[in-house]
Amino acid sequence: MGTKKLTVALLAGGKSAERDVSLASGEQVFQTLDKSRYNVVRYDPATELALLAKEASAIDVALIILHGRMGEDGTIQGLLQSLEIPYQGSGVLGSAIAMNKILTKQIYVQAGLPTPPYIVAQRTDRPPASEILGALGLPLVIKPEHEGSSIGLTIVRKQQDLEEALNKGWSFDKRCLVEKYIKGIELTAGVLGNDELQALPLVEICPDKRYEFFDYEAKYTPGATHEICPARICAELTQMAMDYARKAHNALHCRGYSRTDMILSGSELFLLETNTIPGMTATSLFPQAAAKAGIGFSQLLDRLIELALEK
Repeated sequence: MGTKKLTVALLAGGKSAERDVSLASGEQVFQTLDKSRYNVVRYDPATELALLAKEASAIDVALIILHGRMGEDGTIQGLLQSLEIPYQGSGVLGSAIAMNKILTKQIYVQAGLPTPPYIVAQRTDRPPASEILGALGLPLVIKPEHEGSSIGLTIVRKQQDLEEALNKGWSFDKRCLVEKYIKGIELTAGVLGNDELQALPLVEICPDKRYEFFDYEAKYTPGATHEICPARICAELTQMAMDYARKAHNALHCRGYSRTDMILSGSELFLLETNTIPGMTATSLFPQAAAKAGIGFSQLLDRLIELALEK
């Protein structure tokens, strides 16, 4: 590489419901990137896509620090690809699949990965409550098809709350995922690499007693949850969770890195979803796991850029 600095386009902000999270992550990434190696130019896709396209020929690589729609769903990946700008993480296909909770579930099942039982509830063809409860019982989790950070998600414990929860989910998407609620230990498993996948130490997520689950507030309020890394589970289950994370990464056509969330109930693991752009502040789950594996935040960003530039 010699002494020539790489020009890195740092994309943060955007238009999704998670804009603020993206901006906070983007700021930390900007502060952490090694300025002796990189010339960092920032773009907010909410307003600066035309500028990005205009300056594309001067950009060596992009770091997408966006969450939710237009960031994790393959759209920005497609734009960068057509501008011939390499970027970190999954391509158009992997991003689009993993962003879709229903498709992700279908692929988990096909790949033989354990996931909670579920049905799909369509706004235009509403399943009767009796059908949902007959299939899955209570409690239930209702999630819109495409949101991140637990946005629009509800845990339903009483039959009379079902309709309101579905309406909330349908306000975000035409289809909702209705899933059996599994109580257990929340875990997340990070994977890093292109062809050779390194599974990172597992993180155990312990939301404060005030939160019923790891929701938006629990995720982003300082001190609302604490994480334990490596997770306090036996070696055999740890290995199994890491294997599942690698399998999920491959089944969903991910690239570069991903983070798969799971629940451990007794001695059974259930996969919930896979994130193709895990949170990227120094205290986010993926960087915490990387740090435990001896990869500091700055080094992790270097590695993601390296993986992005690999053909």
